[in-house]
Amino acid sequence: MKSVVNKLSDYAAVTDYLYALKAGGVKFGIDRMRRLAAALGHPERSYPVIHVAGTNGKGSVAAMLESILRAAGRRTGLYTSPHLVKLGERVQVDRQLLTEAEIVAYTNELMPVAQTAAALAADEHATFFEFMTAMAFLQFQRKRVDVAIIEVGLGGRLDATNVVEPAVTVITSIGLDHVAELGGTIAQIAREKAGIIKPGRPVVMGRLPPEAEHVVREVAAAQGAPLHSVREIYGENIAGYPATNLEGDYQRWNAATATLAARLLDQDCRAAACRQAGPATSAGPTLLDEATIARGLAHVNWPGRWQRTSIGGHPLILDASHNPEGVQMLEQGLQKLIAATGRKPVIVAAALGEFRARALLGVVLRYASEVHLVTPRQARACTFEELAALVPVESRPLLRRGTVEGIFPDARTCTVGGKDDTVVVTGSIYLLGEVLERIEPARGAGEGELQDF
Repeated sequence: MKSVVNKLSDYAAVTDYLYALKAGGVKFGIDRMRRLAAALGHPERSYPVIHVAGTNGKGSVAAMLESILRAAGRRTGLYTSPHLVKLGERVQVDRQLLTEAEIVAYTNELMPVAQTAAALAADEHATFFEFMTAMAFLQFQRKRVDVAIIEVGLGGRLDATNVVEPAVTVITSIGLDHVAELGGTIAQIAREKAGIIKPGRPVVMGRLPPEAEHVVREVAAAQGAPLHSVREIYGENIAGYPATNLEGDYQRWNAATATLAARLLDQDCRAAACRQAGPATSAGPTLLDEATIARGLAHVNWPGRWQRTSIGGHPLILDASHNPEGVQMLEQGLQKLIAATGRKPVIVAAALGEFRARALLGVVLRYASEVHLVTPRQARACTFEELAALVPVESRPLLRRGTVEGIFPDARTCTVGGKDDTVVVTGSIYLLGEVLERIEPARGAGEGELQDF
């Protein structure tokens, strides 16, 4: 007898349902997602896909790819995670967020499908992330995107997004993060992320440590996948790399990675005469030439990556640097900031877990005039006491206990630092989301309870 699934009436009920799924935690493996995608008729096969993995830079590269391809006249789908403020940020078509009404409709559509698919295996109901992935696949199909840029959630080999059959795969960087899930060495993590490489499909490889590069080359060779190395093509001199509006030398590495991937997609679509992209004509998509790529890279929208703004007379910089590799990039930014201003900034920081906290604090304590430690509304967030315990005694006078609400009481006010100070908010991406919710109220009420996957 077929079970009946009652429809959820509104957005509040839907978010409660999705939160219950999220509370079930992460379940690695792609069999559930394969069953769900099959039950939906494989919407992810309706458009070319660029699949992007990496420890850092994958979000920036995805956003750059989206901007380049939209500048070329393509209708773009962009799937990323986590969101900063609103759940709909994860699924965008031409940078238009998935609406609350669409999330309600898709959740009601997916619930009976997921239940039926789960009946094939015990305790195999789709997870929160798999639900969001299915929403992305369906939205991109129904909006008839010309290309979808799909960011891996965690790892690669066992990530739910790895059911796609990509036109191009991208591995942006490899560093030590999520070691409990992916392995404790660079080589182990590289092998997990290289799990998105598919037979015969081109791979773009960003700047990787030698041991990671060895693994990626090995996997690509085994899969017969042509490998395109950013380092080999562009060299080591950053001056020869594409420019972008996102600050930092590492963003120029990312821009080169995105440029190579966009060109490969363009070649693939033209060679295969893709229905979605079609040949470049006066009525169709623009030829993906240097000018188009440059125009796309000059208008990348990706908040929270050395994002400059101001509040209450303070220059304000928002930068998500949540793991050791990212913290190296943060250090470069802080060095340049101090050289430009002649002053150490006031830093507001948060971290999830001791491993990340140690790396973050090791940098911010060297470059800050004072450090305000806050605790995002996430179960894994370090408390003030946990963070302070990691700080050497001689550096503890720099520490202040803070809250997001106290530091940013409204959209026009910042309560830390003097009139000549730059305030830098850094560390956990969840901290940045809470700050953006307060200083950019047009984004709407934050949905942090659905953030941490």
